[in-house]
Amino acid sequence: MRFIVGLFRLVIAAMCFMGTYEAWSKPEYWTYFTFQAGFALGFVMLWSGAATILKGIQPPAWLKGCVTVYAVITAAVAFVMMPPDDPAYVPAVLGLMTNTWLHRVAPILAVADFLLFDPHRRFPWHYMFSWLAYFPVYLAFVVIRAALWPTAGPAAGGNPYPYAFIDLKALGLIQFGINCFQLALAFLGIGLVTFLIDRILPAKPLVG
Repeated sequence: MRFIVGLFRLVIAAMCFMGTYEAWSKPEYWTYFTFQAGFALGFVMLWSGAATILKGIQPPAWLKGCVTVYAVITAAVAFVMMPPDDPAYVPAVLGLMTNTWLHRVAPILAVADFLLFDPHRRFPWHYMFSWLAYFPVYLAFVVIRAALWPTAGPAAGGNPYPYAFIDLKALGLIQFGINCFQLALAFLGIGLVTFLIDRILPAKPLVG
């Protein structure tokens, strides 16, 4: 069973790296939160998969929980807030568009991995707040980059803001702040649900 779990995690890592490969030739794509979160998920799953097969040291519980939360956020953004991918612009790998692998399939499998194969009851209550730490860092990165390179993309027309709901120039400072506050609450809510599920499930993995 250990090898099956390890291979499952390596497959998730492969999906993440397939989904982010465009960013290596188009660096502006790293401005997207979903690309950053997807690469982090791929790295952690590669580590976890190799450690599972080789009986090595697993990623820390905080880190595994963090990328799981971000995977759920990635999927939520993809399903709820982003338009469908256009196959004329998004490349396909193994019959699915790369964004589908990264934004939908990999996050779903990452949640399955967390529920089925991870030990539980490992998260102190403050983890759900520390998982939020990267959010203001990401926002600062986007705003500073936009100020320095206002036509650098990745959005249409060279717009440096990757998402309309954090486009400071278009929204204005007040609406930008409101949107960021709402997003932070959503992040915190997903972190809280992850923490509660971790508390409810048995300490030992459900499978394996």
